[in-house]
Parts: sequence; C-alpha cells; structure tokens
Amino acid sequence: MTGKGLGTVALVATLAACGGSSEVALEDAAPETIYQQAEREIAAGDPDDAAVLFAEVERLYPYSEWAKRALIMQAFAYHEDRDYEAARDAAQRFIDFYPADEEAAYAQYLLALSYYDQIDQVGRDQGLTFQALQALRTVVERYPESPYARSSMLKFDLAFDHLAAKEMEIGRYYLKRGHYASSINRFRAVVEDYQTTTHTPEALMRLVEAYLSLGLTNEAQTAGAILGHNFQSSPFYDDAYRTLTGRGLTLEAQGSSWLRSIYDRTIRGRWL
Repeated sequence: MTGKGLGTVALVATLAACGGSSEVALEDAAPETIYQQAEREIAAGDPDDAAVLFAEVERLYPYSEWAKRALIMQAFAYHEDRDYEAARDAAQRFIDFYPADEEAAYAQYLLALSYYDQIDQVGRDQGLTFQALQALRTVVERYPESPYARSSMLKFDLAFDHLAAKEMEIGRYYLKRGHYASSINRFRAVVEDYQTTTHTPEALMRLVEAYLSLGLTNEAQTAGAILGHNFQSSPFYDDAYRTLTGRGLTLEAQGSSWLRSIYDRTIRGRWL
C-alpha cells in the first residue's frame, strides 16, 4: 500500500474532534463533523481524501440531509481529483435520487464536465466528445434558467468545434496523400454537419483543392462561390480566389452537385 493509501485509511478510521486534539472513531462521529472535515480536506488541496469522507457520510447516514449534501460534494471532490468516472457516478446518483432538488442542475453540470474535461486534444477518442455534447445539451434543455446553462452552451460550441476539427485533421491527411475522394467526404461532413463551427471556411477551401485535383471544376467553383458569399473576409477565401482565377475559373456556382444545393439555400438566406 502506498503512503497516500495509508493516509486515506487513517483518515477514514479516525477524525479529529472539533475544537480539540483527541480523535474519535469515524462511526461515532456526527455527520456534520465528517462533512466539515471533508471540506477542510478540499481547502487543504486533498480532494481525494475529501471524496472518501463525503462517501462515508452517505454510507453512515443514508437518506439524511447530510447524505444528500455529501453526495453532490462527493461528485465535486472526485472531479477536482480528476477521477472523472467516479465523479460521473456520484453526479448521476444524485440526479437519480434527487431529481427535483435545486442542486440537480449542478449535478448534471458536473456530469457534463466529467466528459468535457477529458477532451484535451483532437486525437482523442471522439466518443467522449459525443457524450459531453449530450450531457451539456441536457443541462441547457432541462435547466435553462440555471446559472450553468450559459457555461454549458459555450462548452457545447467548443466541443462541437472539436468534432469538426477531427474531421478536418483526417481530411487534410487524405488530401495530402492524394486520397481525394476520402478527403472530400471529410470536408463535406464539416460543411453539412458542422457548418456553424470555425472550420467551415477551410473545409470549403480544401474542397476547392480536392475537386480541382480530380478535374471537377464545377464543384470547385461552387465551393468557392459559397466561400465568397459567406466568408469573404476569411483568408481561405483569398486562397480559393487565387487558386481558381489562376486557372481561369470563376467563383460562381456551377452544375447540380450537393454543393450547388447548399449554395442555392445560402442565396435564399438559409445555410442548411
């Protein structure tokens, strides 16, 4: 057992009596005594020990008001300790046991954060991102008046942008290696499914490049036209303009491809 583990066992076994130097067995301590000690552990920078104590309040005094308070704090302490799976479990139990409680919104927010805070790089498994999006959406839809709704919306947008970034990363990989059809599929996903993200202008520019490489000038010109209509201030529009005009082509919608359908809807004032 590690030194930290031994410390946790000792912490659970005994508690310093409030206002004195003696120790009492955990089972003999009042719930508020254990709860307050857990709060002190958080203040001291030991959220793992705090989570253990909050869990003991729940175990020793089930169905009490202290148990309810300890459960939400348990989720918080686990999250602070970056034990995200345990944080999700505690937060979900709070939601299941106390769905009408005023802290249920915070529990749902903690649950969402436990997914969101694991999205730390584009290359990670995107399953976490989808789960974060679902949990953040739940906060916004179920608790729209809560103080966590705005933060959840902002994080939802960032997580959504993260998914688009992953599509772009793969699309660029294929494009660089000359796998144009595969790259087009990825860039199309950004344009159709993630059109509100910051990656859409680049996706359209990469579509210009990929379609020109395949000799599909109608599609390339249409992608450029969408860029010109929606993102003329973007540097990717400048790149598309130089690329197309350098070949004697215009940035005008041509043909009847999926891009032409998007362009037509754009002209009518609707993106998709």
